[in-house]
Amino acid sequence: MATDWVGSVVSIDCGATLGVYQGEVSSVDRVSQTISLKHPYHNGVKCPVPEVTFSAMDIKDLKFLDIQNKVNKTSAGKDTATEPSYISTGRHGQTNKTNHSLAISNSSGLSSNPRKGSSNSRGTTQSTPRRSNVRNGGAGGQRSKNDECFGDTTDENLDTDFDFEGNLALFDKAAVFSQIDGASSNSNKLQHHNTQAEQKTQSYRHDENILEVKPVTYRQITVPQHGGKEYCTDTGLVVPTVPYELHKQLLAAAERWGLSLERRLEAVGVCSSQMALTLLGGPNRLTPKNVHQRPTVVLLCGPHVQGAQGISCGRHLANHEVEVILFLPNFVKMQESVTSEVNLFSKTSGKQVSSVKDLPMSPVDLVINCLDCHENPLLKEQSWYQSVADWANKNRAPVLSIDPPVSEQPQSVDAKWTLSLGLPLPLADKDSRVYLCDIGLPKMVYQEVGINYHSPFGCKFVIPLHSV
Repeated sequence: MATDWVGSVVSIDCGATLGVYQGEVSSVDRVSQTISLKHPYHNGVKCPVPEVTFSAMDIKDLKFLDIQNKVNKTSAGKDTATEPSYISTGRHGQTNKTNHSLAISNSSGLSSNPRKGSSNSRGTTQSTPRRSNVRNGGAGGQRSKNDECFGDTTDENLDTDFDFEGNLALFDKAAVFSQIDGASSNSNKLQHHNTQAEQKTQSYRHDENILEVKPVTYRQITVPQHGGKEYCTDTGLVVPTVPYELHKQLLAAAERWGLSLERRLEAVGVCSSQMALTLLGGPNRLTPKNVHQRPTVVLLCGPHVQGAQGISCGRHLANHEVEVILFLPNFVKMQESVTSEVNLFSKTSGKQVSSVKDLPMSPVDLVINCLDCHENPLLKEQSWYQSVADWANKNRAPVLSIDPPVSEQPQSVDAKWTLSLGLPLPLADKDSRVYLCDIGLPKMVYQEVGINYHSPFGCKFVIPLHSV
């Protein structure tokens, strides 16, 4: 009985560790409970050995792909229907035993299935007696047509399930893909030989520019007098520092061309207030739903132009619903720019104080320092200046310093951020992060004082600078 399975093509599943094997049964040993396959395939790849033997303990599942059954005719002269040599099936081993015996019984010409009137071969068809009798009756003509369409003529192969897994396992993917790769490489060589004189068109990604661009020049700003220090932007552009005398000449040339001090104060106030709003949290902090947590900013201003810039910044912050406290010492005579900015600030909701005792004792959200002056460094020796500087250092709030002067001595108030105007000054090395503010100076104004200028700001008005 075991020899009946020799020559059948089977698929043996040995689990996830050993995998799936396919091949033709060469021998079956009932005593040792083993089965051998010749010309085996392992997971779709042909095995290097000619024969593989499996133990019954390793077999998880067994499927018959083709059953070879040669049937000899038992009697001569009788009309017998010869069963084909192979029967395609996708069922397990036990089910195929029944199909095997059924194939032998069908060879005698009798059909065990009432609907089975044809063999597995689509080319030859046998009629049953019931079908011939139906054709004899005239009233049964319509019924015979129905039987031809829906009944006996149905191919029995449609009753069997197609074994996709088994047939796919017989596909030698490695060999086929190697042939495809070899054919493609040969065709590529031929195409390259034929089109050697033609230039190949280069393909670009969606983020690449198809136009040829010139090499980037990162040193686009040159100055006649170097401040001794250089910065670079986030894009790599080099921004040199300038001495205060050249910076003063630049502002004087801008005033001659119509950029007055009042317009410059407004530009500085807008840019510095925008930076302060970003430091305070921006849209995450200043929303209509967050009325009970308005930020508090203290402005420390002196009686000079730098103080007027701070007052202008405080006015814009107050217009954006920020609680602003302005400190300005009492002086009998102040500059006209400071007086004008104080008058505008008084129309806002901000608060103005002139004594350190009126400043809040608890930490605030931000302190803006505008106490220092480029022209008068002796302000640091006055008592009101020292008391305000001590308050700022003890308040533990972050400090933003606007346009600080160049000094060899350290600043009286430790600033976390420093905002320079136009071009940076050579400030002392410290932990403060330097930012640059665009105050609206035209390019021709820079050229008038000998500066070859190209704007490093891009789409912004305030940019960070990094030490080189």
